[in-house]
Amino acid sequence: MTLKAHNNKRFIKTVSDFYKKQGRHDLPWRKTSDPYKIAVSEIMLQQTQVSRVIEKYKEFLKAFPTARSLASAPLPQVLSIWSGLGYNRRAKFLHEMAKAVSKQKSFPKTLEDLKALPGIGAYTAGAITVFAYNDPAVFIETNIRTVYLHHFFADKKNVSDKELFPIIKATLDHKNPREWYWALMDYGSYLKSQGVVIHRTSKAYKKQPPLKGSLREVRGAILKQLVVQPRTLSQLQKILPFEKERISEAYTALKKEKLITA
Repeated sequence: MTLKAHNNKRFIKTVSDFYKKQGRHDLPWRKTSDPYKIAVSEIMLQQTQVSRVIEKYKEFLKAFPTARSLASAPLPQVLSIWSGLGYNRRAKFLHEMAKAVSKQKSFPKTLEDLKALPGIGAYTAGAITVFAYNDPAVFIETNIRTVYLHHFFADKKNVSDKELFPIIKATLDHKNPREWYWALMDYGSYLKSQGVVIHRTSKAYKKQPPLKGSLREVRGAILKQLVVQPRTLSQLQKILPFEKERISEAYTALKKEKLITA
């Protein structure tokens, strides 16, 4: 056995043992293999903490239990249910994805077909492939990145995801990739809770800007008003506690993205 193989075996045991003892086995999206429900959870979990997603995930699926039901719903209703999660473009992406899927006989199964859906990038396509179909695929997100950087690149800086992919592939459980990725995500979350940081190690790291005072905050405030009742830009500028120019900028951007119509 080479040193590398030995290290990989030890690494796999560390991650697997952690998951057996401390894994988040009761997360609702881990109790389904429905690709639509997996897609909903994955898009919700982008840039949002698990604790905030759990109840919203249940609420969303109660309102839209299938891709067809989501596709047939008006966007304002979708945004209303989504309200509170932020990054509202994700709701629009889900809505567009559902429309595309509902036109097909079944949910796509291959990586390429999944990536062809609106709003589905390489990561989400890989996640659906693994969590819905239990087919092996190589993908990365922040918790997975934390695990591999911590174990294999702790003394290096500016490590790219391209350098991580061969190791992710080499340690992938081809028989049960679904549970292996769950283990990686849970272990990565645990490492971060213990103070492991990757901002110097990872080339892909980007600090998320604060919500307060951001254009994202203004956009969210506008959408919250509009899901209650239609309002003009002038009315929004009178109601909302932001500069008129900022409201106008956010309003224009939302119209351009077709999140609102006016």
